[in-house]
Amino acid sequence: MTALWPEARERTAVAPLADADLLSLHRLLALDPLANAVIISRVQSASSLDPRRLGGSVLGIRSRGEVVAACYSGGTVVPLGGDAEDLARIAQCVARRPRAATSVVGPTEAVCAVWGELEQRWGAPREFRAGQPLLVLRGSSRVAGDRAVRRVRGAELDRYVPAAAAMFAEELGVPPDRCGSPAAFRGRVGELVRSGRAFARFDERGEVVFKADFGAVTAHTVQVQGVWVRPDLRGRGIGTAALATVLRAALRSAPSVSLYVNAFNAPARRMYEKLGMREHSLLTTVLL
Repeated sequence: MTALWPEARERTAVAPLADADLLSLHRLLALDPLANAVIISRVQSASSLDPRRLGGSVLGIRSRGEVVAACYSGGTVVPLGGDAEDLARIAQCVARRPRAATSVVGPTEAVCAVWGELEQRWGAPREFRAGQPLLVLRGSSRVAGDRAVRRVRGAELDRYVPAAAAMFAEELGVPPDRCGSPAAFRGRVGELVRSGRAFARFDERGEVVFKADFGAVTAHTVQVQGVWVRPDLRGRGIGTAALATVLRAALRSAPSVSLYVNAFNAPARRMYEKLGMREHSLLTTVLL
């Protein structure tokens, strides 16, 4: 975890951050722009810290007028920076609020600091996934791409949503309607398609063979999510070539492309290594 001016222990009370804190929060987020990519992207898109626009609130602690620790609290709890003591204080405030989160995600040390407090109120997790490598690629992969991979078109949404739902269920162990309504899930997938951030390869029947999304796009990185190959076609190198195309597309938008992977997913880790991705840090996910 990284803190601004860790030697200064004068701290304010935990409080929701507002638009007046945007610049200071951006400075905190910029200490690790890869780990914080999703929230950086969300804040930039909303241009506000108003929970109604952001989809959740950001609680923070200030010192000498600067935000030195913060945590996003919405459908996911995401520690955004600060030392363990400050994050534990913020987590105590998050735990006292009505719970909307279905997961906690972030750098391993930060998640452990937050989860130590949240678990006392929220109980045991459904699953605790420690040591998930956050990988990064800063130059073009040497792996040849797949020319059949392209951005998903609006008219293909009905074919893309089932693949997205299958990936979600496989990755998180529950169907997407357990974490919200089917309409809300379709809406989120539809927004990825409309914004040109959903990629797929279709077979001759129009079914999705491979998919991946740009989950976050910032000035520092494109963070890829939802990488999936249809189960009956795995082990044939389809994912490697297809993802190489997606990574090249990402590097046209930012100087790096990043993603994180479960520590236990050996085939995926081998694929990412072959594509030239290297470990930046370790994340932890708590599934609730």
